[in-house]
Amino acid sequence: MRKRLFFTALLCAAAACAAQTGAPVLHVAAAADLQPVLPALAEAYQRATGVKLVSSFGSSATLTQQITNGDPQDVFLSADMAHPQMLATSKLADGAPISYATGKLVLWARSDSPAQPLSLASLTSVRVTRIAVANDTHAPYGLAATQSLHALGIFDQVKPKLVIGENIAQTAQLAESGNAQAALISLTLANSAHFRALGSFVAIPDHAYLPLHQGAIVLKSSPQKALAHDFLRWLTSPKVQQKLPRFGLEPAS
Repeated sequence: MRKRLFFTALLCAAAACAAQTGAPVLHVAAAADLQPVLPALAEAYQRATGVKLVSSFGSSATLTQQITNGDPQDVFLSADMAHPQMLATSKLADGAPISYATGKLVLWARSDSPAQPLSLASLTSVRVTRIAVANDTHAPYGLAATQSLHALGIFDQVKPKLVIGENIAQTAQLAESGNAQAALISLTLANSAHFRALGSFVAIPDHAYLPLHQGAIVLKSSPQKALAHDFLRWLTSPKVQQKLPRFGLEPAS
């Protein structure tokens, strides 16, 4: 509860600061895989338009529940298409969900991890006893991890090793802290300067999990729907889409 109040205070402070400067503000609920991505995009968007983005992060399922319960957001950027569609089906969206990016799943480990030298074979190594994955009922990347372990034919073998994070950012933190020796996480996190400095990653084959089409909606309750739709048009514009690979995302498909 304290953490929620703290972040609420931060959001309010950011919004108040923007209001004092006269800058329009959009509140964006974003999937945790976007933590390394959205700040840079928000800065570019503000430079281009003068509109400030105030972001809050969590698992796609958690954010969906919060929005359903009345959390005042303008835009929802999910790590899948299913959760925005749930909100659209509940008539909480202003229009149909759109895809804004495609995510990638990787295996990451610290440089001093017993999983090194890192490969998919590390998952079944006797030296690796704890593997972090996100909750597959809350986080789309967690579901992709479960799908991958089954597709690789090793789920039963590694199941006793699995350590569950609430979202993909928390999952990465488990491996970063040493509470897990490897983690199945988003390329957005693994490709960030912070995680590159700490360790290395290898890609999970695309065929091992269903495509991570990441979807967005404008919330019907938003008082700034026109601005919110403008932001999504900017996000899906060719100029922005061609920059996504540097952040660990592929363009929408």
